[in-house]
Amino acid sequence: MAQLRVAVVGAGAAGLCAARHILARPAVYAPPVVYELTENVGGTWCYDERVGCYDNGQPIPSSMYKNLRTNLPKEIMMFPDFPFDHQLPSFLSHQEVQRYLERYCRSHQVTPHIRFSTVVEEVNPVTLETEGAGPKTVWEVTSSDIEGAKKMETFDSVFVCSGHYSDPCLPDIPGMDHYKGTVIHSHSYRVPEPYSGQSVVVLGAGASGLDISVELAGVNAQVILSHGKPPFTFPLPPGIRQAAPLARVNQDGAFCFQDGSTARAEVLLLCTGYNYVFPYLRGDALGLEVRKELVSPLYRFLLPPAFPSLFIIGVCKLILPFPHFHCQVQFALRVLEGLVPLPSRAQMEEEVRGQMDAKRRLGVPNKHLLRLQADQWEYCQDLAWDGHFTPLSPIFRSLYEEVWRCRNVHPQDYRKANYRLASDTQWELIN
Repeated sequence: MAQLRVAVVGAGAAGLCAARHILARPAVYAPPVVYELTENVGGTWCYDERVGCYDNGQPIPSSMYKNLRTNLPKEIMMFPDFPFDHQLPSFLSHQEVQRYLERYCRSHQVTPHIRFSTVVEEVNPVTLETEGAGPKTVWEVTSSDIEGAKKMETFDSVFVCSGHYSDPCLPDIPGMDHYKGTVIHSHSYRVPEPYSGQSVVVLGAGASGLDISVELAGVNAQVILSHGKPPFTFPLPPGIRQAAPLARVNQDGAFCFQDGSTARAEVLLLCTGYNYVFPYLRGDALGLEVRKELVSPLYRFLLPPAFPSLFIIGVCKLILPFPHFHCQVQFALRVLEGLVPLPSRAQMEEEVRGQMDAKRRLGVPNKHLLRLQADQWEYCQDLAWDGHFTPLSPIFRSLYEEVWRCRNVHPQDYRKANYRLASDTQWELIN
């Protein structure tokens, strides 16, 4: 049987994982073509102090800030078959994660298959008639290199691994035209020093909102952390006070919060998340609805039922990313190899619709329908069971839940801990 040709869009963690497993099956797959927009591997982990656009007009995708440290320990953040250096602390700088991904890339000899500084412009399905086997879908991928030279190639499958943390979600705030201060999204935040001594409203208290607020307080900024969560009961640093969600900007430029309180600030820093954007995919042609907050329907959170040789890796949120990619990639390759039979298109669409409707009945808004959190363990277990590959060790869930608990109790101190995996089911705190 002829080798299958696979295109991989993106050389971040998900794309490197896809390429690594494709290269491990030379009897089935030709070496992949990995398209990478930038000059480096690493995706979101590749820090770039620049913001805005490159010289060629392409937006700079990095959302990494200089002092970011992981909020997951290396013991479970790793790809299950490729550990971090055991001498490193559990919670790493982004530079260490970048070095890890570069080592992963070298160790699995992925680099020769990456086309750096290459923009994927279009990914289109084409139906071919084959003798005796019926119609077959192939994929035409159009790309352009740094010189602007275009190239179109045909593949049996495409793995979309371009991530969803580069297009800022900008909330619609009534009265914003009255605000004359600085507005910045966390996507363009790099260091706290430019905001030293200033008054800053940080909108959003997810992981980045909380981390950035603490950084700003460390350079004597006066921070108002505006969010819709229950008020934090753990101690925040001096210089940070909590506020209700932002309702509007008054005519005098003051911020008005939902509880009626008001405040003035020189800076509005939006930690409001990111949009799903795949500019090279035409959702309508793929039977997909691609909205800012949702991509659907995706069977197994992975593939459009209308075109089950297209795989969107890592679309879910609140997951353990690298192990999650590891499971999704292996399941997808089993599908391509014909080892995992899929239901009909109608059945897959009905299953996805049922899952989404069940979440909505529980009050889950559209923007959170792709959050897995506690459901991620059964999800990965099911992929492994159906795909006939080794499931994640129970230690991943056990330590993840412990760190999540510690983060909610001691958000400033939990990264001081160091862990060791004693077995597949037991971890130890070593300091």
